[in-house]
Amino acid sequence: MDHQGQLRRAALAVGIRDDEVSRFIQHLRLSIRLSGGSSEVPVGQFGGLPRLPVGVDWPSDGVSPLPFIFSVDCAVLPRVDGFGLPADGSLLFFLNHEQAAATGERRYGRVVYVPAGTDTEVAAGSTDDAFVGEQYDVGATLRAEFPDWFGSDDEDEEDDDDLSPFQQQLARDLERDLPHLDELCALANDLWPSDNGYASAYIGGYADEEVIKSFAEQTLAWREKTGEIVIPVAKWYSQVEKETHRLTSEWVSLAHFPVDNELYYRSDGGFVIRHDDLAAGRLDEALSVAELIP
Repeated sequence: MDHQGQLRRAALAVGIRDDEVSRFIQHLRLSIRLSGGSSEVPVGQFGGLPRLPVGVDWPSDGVSPLPFIFSVDCAVLPRVDGFGLPADGSLLFFLNHEQAAATGERRYGRVVYVPAGTDTEVAAGSTDDAFVGEQYDVGATLRAEFPDWFGSDDEDEEDDDDLSPFQQQLARDLERDLPHLDELCALANDLWPSDNGYASAYIGGYADEEVIKSFAEQTLAWREKTGEIVIPVAKWYSQVEKETHRLTSEWVSLAHFPVDNELYYRSDGGFVIRHDDLAAGRLDEALSVAELIP
């Protein structure tokens, strides 16, 4: 489906110029919302035992099996402009979110792509195992997402004086380039509303800003260490802001999901990947991310 065309037609109908719509579309991302108990056609399975290629072992961290979170059938997922998921085959997500959050090590998360036509079988295991959750089917709907720096019209929004110089410049650029930003966001939300009900997971959309910020800090620290750049201490924060903004366009959330954990107020897991790696099918380049909030 031509989602960009849908928005463009809706915006032109209310008098917004085509060039402004094009600039807005560059920042709009649609994520795929997965939820159980949906009337939508099933697109995937949460919990239970995964279907793996015949002869392939259950993914592990080198010691223990990784918990299976969910799988999706790419052929029946909604197609999203600019989001390079495989056209067919299955994606399976495995994550030990507690170890991933505690160590940050890649071995605690794995994305497995099973090409269409591959001989598969239900993986050996017991539904009583700790790494197997309750099984249920999920349907899919779309949700509009915008970058964090778009801001909001909330009453408690920061005053311009509280923004950094870089944030102030972004705000000025937005006002100049997207004078109808609020109207365009409203149109997008009308077409692809955010459902406040429980979502099992989201595929696609923007990666968490704190995750991208950590990548920015690591990138700049490495470039300094190798002598490529020198950043004065007073300029460090502003350079991290700029690098975070740049990397936001390079990375996408491959999957994001809440994880049940009675010991924590909030427990989230997921995977992020560069657009280029996703488009090239390099799913083994996906990085697991996890957060535990007491």
